[in-house]
Order: sequence, then C-alpha cells, then structure tokens
Amino acid sequence: MVDSPGHREGAHPTAATYIKVAFTLAALTAIEFAVFYLDMPNPVLITVFLLLSLVKFALVILFYMHLKFDSRLFSGVFIGGLVLAVAVSVALMAIFQARWTNNRSCAHPHSACDGR
Repeated sequence: MVDSPGHREGAHPTAATYIKVAFTLAALTAIEFAVFYLDMPNPVLITVFLLLSLVKFALVILFYMHLKFDSRLFSGVFIGGLVLAVAVSVALMAIFQARWTNNRSCAHPHSACDGR
C-alpha cells in the first residue's frame, strides 16, 4: 500500500486508550455539572463551560473520529468547516443581539428612535 505524503497513519489506539478517553470525558462532564452549581459570575461560568467544551470536543474529534491518525487533508476540511460554522454563528448572534438591543431601546415610550 502506497501512502500519500499527507498520510499520518501510525499505531491506532487500543481499547484501553478509548476507555481512558471515555473516563476523561465523563470526568469533564462531572466537572461541568459541579461548576454549574458553584456561585460564579456569568462571564466566568460561560468561560469555564467553553473551555471544558473545547477540551471535550478536541478529545472526541482526535480519538473517536480518528483525525489524529488520518490524513491532514481530512483534518483541514473538518477544521475549515468548523471555523466557517463558528464564524457564521458568531455573526448571526451579533446581528440578532444588536437588533434586539435596538428594538428594546426603541420600545421605550420616551425614546428618540428614528422611524417611530
């Protein structure tokens, strides 16, 4: 079998590795549940959840989706699509947040909004 230049096939993980990853994911989920019940300001809580989710996401795509062992082309296509999806989501959230904020200020009876 001829390997392509971008092919990174090596020793695939054993069942023990998958079990370790599963326990790590379970532990991170337990940490998320514990953090939810701590008295933290919302920005800190959101940051902790995003970081934990990022670690869990990385573990899943690296091991269970085998991107750690496949061609770099597959990783590039996956990461490119992910970056595009995140960019579109962030743009939509910003648009709707700005529109919602603008509509709330215009709903006030004494506001000086154009067009009302």
